Amino acid sequence: MMKYLRLSTLMIVSTLVVTACGAGGDSGGDSSEQQLTWASTGGQFQEDEQEAFQKPYTELTGTTFVNVSPADQAQVRAMVESGNTIWDLANMSWIYAGAYCGELFEKLDNPKLDPSNFPEGTTTDCFVPTYRYANQFSYNADHYPDEKPTAIADFFDVERFPGKRIVFDYPKNGLLEAALVADGVPPEEVYPLDVDRAFAKIDTIKDDLILASSYGQIQQMLVDEQASMVLTVTARTIVSKESGANLVPVWDFNTTDIGVLVIPKGAPHKELAQEMIAFVTEAEQSATFSRLTGLAPARPDIDLNSIGYSETQLEFNAFLPDRGTTLEQDKPWWIENTDSLVERWTEWKVS
Repeated sequence: MMKYLRLSTLMIVSTLVVTACGAGGDSGGDSSEQQLTWASTGGQFQEDEQEAFQKPYTELTGTTFVNVSPADQAQVRAMVESGNTIWDLANMSWIYAGAYCGELFEKLDNPKLDPSNFPEGTTTDCFVPTYRYANQFSYNADHYPDEKPTAIADFFDVERFPGKRIVFDYPKNGLLEAALVADGVPPEEVYPLDVDRAFAKIDTIKDDLILASSYGQIQQMLVDEQASMVLTVTARTIVSKESGANLVPVWDFNTTDIGVLVIPKGAPHKELAQEMIAFVTEAEQSATFSRLTGLAPARPDIDLNSIGYSETQLEFNAFLPDRGTTLEQDKPWWIENTDSLVERWTEWKVS
């Protein structure tokens, strides 16, 4: 992980200093004690965060928010190493928080963030989940008017089901686990991943596989019918369906994963940031965010039937009953092996 994060920091630090001057950070006075700087993905997703989480928290406590994007791990390192952390909360991959817990990210010590409140295997000392999603296998029904895909193995069967398959260009996209299950590995035996076996299975569809550089590209290619099958995150599947792609989910095997809010080391308002994470995972806020995005709440004690999902959101919700086998991506394994997987993925693409 170190080689991906230990980037040259001079330019980034300069940018952060400029940002800090205009971002509404600590500037003296009591008001700074009630302001959190929130880094996230930008776009509609961050707008939904503001609507579901930030606005009600401001109404409840008076705390205000400064929103910045993107939430980039290199910027976290630059801030921490320069002693100039200006972000309080960041929505970013849990891999980095797990790999650098206590070094680049604060450990959580608020009793409201009790790991027992969350699904097993979804927490570490530095994060708890704030929402859940699936890496969803779906197909375009217009491309298969007769025989329909019904199992994850069909994603890898280009003889029976010809057509392009599209995935996000990153190894933690659910494809490796799907390849192993399609190759006969029982889901409960997928981890630790047999990487050689997984890539051998993926090789069988390499000529028919599109590696998308962004989720926006996935959506556009699905809407334009340039791909017949997709393995991608819940929210993007829903948006693609709502945008005109005639997608149908396959409830056989899908991996599940989490989103997190993490606290960069040295955050100006660490304790308040932890209070905010606890607020985010409460039932009312979780339900609002889930209704806006189609994602699932982080806590399993929240009744999915209480959320008010749309018809399309319900259609693609992997956490409802009778949705086949789901496998939570193994957090310790991915934290430990991401560097080698990224290397292997990069080599495989050009081989």
